[in-house]
Formats: sequence, structure tokens, C-alpha cells
Amino acid sequence: MQRTRDDRPRRITLISTGGTIASRWQGTGYAADASGDDVLATSALPEGVTVEVVDLFNVNSSRMTSARQLTLLHAVHAALADPGVDGVVVTHGTDTLEESAFFLDLHHSDPRPVVFTGAQRPLGTGDGDGPGNVYDALQVAASVRDLGVLVVFDGKVHAARGTVKTQTLAADAFADPSESGLGKVGFGSVHIRRGPDRPTPLPLPTATGTSAALPRVDVVMHHSDGDPLFLNTSVAAGAGGVVLVGTGAGNATPEVSAAVGAAVAQGTLVALSTRVPAGPIAELYTGGGAVDLVAAGAVSAGTLRAGQARMAVLATLLADVSAERRPALLHSLLNGPARQEPALTASGSRFSGAS
Repeated sequence: MQRTRDDRPRRITLISTGGTIASRWQGTGYAADASGDDVLATSALPEGVTVEVVDLFNVNSSRMTSARQLTLLHAVHAALADPGVDGVVVTHGTDTLEESAFFLDLHHSDPRPVVFTGAQRPLGTGDGDGPGNVYDALQVAASVRDLGVLVVFDGKVHAARGTVKTQTLAADAFADPSESGLGKVGFGSVHIRRGPDRPTPLPLPTATGTSAALPRVDVVMHHSDGDPLFLNTSVAAGAGGVVLVGTGAGNATPEVSAAVGAAVAQGTLVALSTRVPAGPIAELYTGGGAVDLVAAGAVSAGTLRAGQARMAVLATLLADVSAERRPALLHSLLNGPARQEPALTASGSRFSGAS
């Protein structure tokens, strides 16, 4: 669906959560301490866009928790409860942006966009990338519909699903290593080449509170000499779910496969991802490989990497479904629907234009 272009002003809610984009020098290093208004003040606003700022919290994103991500999810839904709001921009630290964006996308059923952005360089630096990223994110939020949750960074538009941080310091920090981006933004216009692949969105979870009250979901990586110790430790600690990061196309050992089977038998969800940067999980090898791990009950994460696979497990555990239905739900969240290419406009873009 293409957004009708008109001259009506666009109202965007900007939710500030901290991160490098809100960080200033503290004497020994940078830390998030600037308000959303401070961040917004560094950026020009696209023509016809008005912004209302919500300061939700102010943390370096390495300190992100499931409880904070759930709070953010509810804050976005609260903002969109106002029918006069055209979209939401979330400023977020880059370390865990991919996890928060994907978690929100799993629960986002509104046609209005939620756009995540941030910065690789701190607030107020002469070569800062935050102002441009905020401008682009506002432009996208005011221009598109029916794309779910997006990541806008360095002039590129990405789907939340599959997009991860691929550079520790470079400005072009995000990409989906297994898929092309959705489009680009610049010179006052937004160009979208394709639509994202998204499963049916989940209802908003009712669980709130501290991280201690939420399901524990751990990530365990296989490696040379890897054994079941940490997987078993997670299960013994009460983990409701574990993401096993295998080698290659999703492989481990017979001992790990046996431990997966034991974990699944006692009700623990296990998702299987890989430490390889790009490509899907593939059931090719026995001897503890993906063939055996999936047979033991692990659910393939497809092309999703560990951080986003973990959010899919968390969302499954928070969903109001029976334990018997959880593996099927997890599979749908991890792997999404079969691709359906959108209809294109005459210009070759599904969406276009600035407000």
C-alpha cells in the first residue's frame, strides 16, 4: 500500500532511550545522559513534521534488559493509541538496537511505522552522525506505512527482521547479512524497493515488571571443545529458553544434541542459530549436526542470529499459548512467512516521497 501524498503536517512521537546518540564525555569515557530534547535539538526537522518527545529511560544499550524492552513496547503502543500520531521514532543505543527493534516488530500490527535509529559517534562531536540519522528517521516515519518496525541508519532503510550491527565503529553500522535492505533515504525523499517478510504480529504481552519476573532466556555458543556444560547450567538455572549458537550451518556434537533433547523433554525451548555471519541454518550433518539437533527438538532460527533468535524465544514464552503450541509458534516467529513480493509503483518503488 502506498501512502497518499498530501500537505498535511505529520506528527511524530520520538521516544528517547539513551545510547551513543545521547552520550557525552564523563571524564573517563562516554555515557548516556542527554534528554530526548537535547538529542532532537541537534537535528533539523523535515518540512511539515512536528515532534513530541518522550524520555523513557537513558542508558547505554549494553545495559538493556528484557524488562526495559517490554516497557518500550508498551510505550510505543501507548503513543500509537493517539490516532493523530503518524509514526514513532525510537532513539536507541546501537549495541542492542537489533534486539529491541525485532522484539517490537514481532508485536507491531499498526500500519504506522516505528523507526529505530541511533549514532556511532557521541552527542555534540563535530563529525557526529546522530543529527543526520534523526532527520532521516523522522522523514521515513512521516512517509511510509505497512512496513512494520524499521531501522534507519546512514541513509539506509532496513527491516527490523534480520538486521544486525555489522560494524563496531563505522557509520554504516547495520545490515542484514543474508538479505538486501528495504531502501534508502536522502535529499528529501524516501525510496523503498521491497516490503519486509513478517509473521503475523503477536498480541501485546501483559507481563510487566522487573527482569527477574520475566522468563530467563540464555545464549550458549558452541566451539572447539564445546560441551553441554553451559546448556545444562542454563536449564538448571531455570531458563525457559536457550539459543544454541552452532558452528557452520548449525552444528554441534552428539553430547550437545543429547543435552538439547533432555532440555526440550523438560519443557525448555531451544532455538538453533549459527555463529557464521550470513546464511541459513541447514539440516545437512548428523553426528551432532543440525539434523540431530532439530530431531532432538531444537527449532531452526533460519537466517536470524542469536540476539534476535533470543527475542523470538522470549516473545514465545510471553505469548498466551499452551506449552504444546510453543515450538510451532517459535518456528513461525523465527522463520516468518513465505516471501510475497509487493506490487511496485510506476517508478519501481512501493513507497515514495517526502511529506
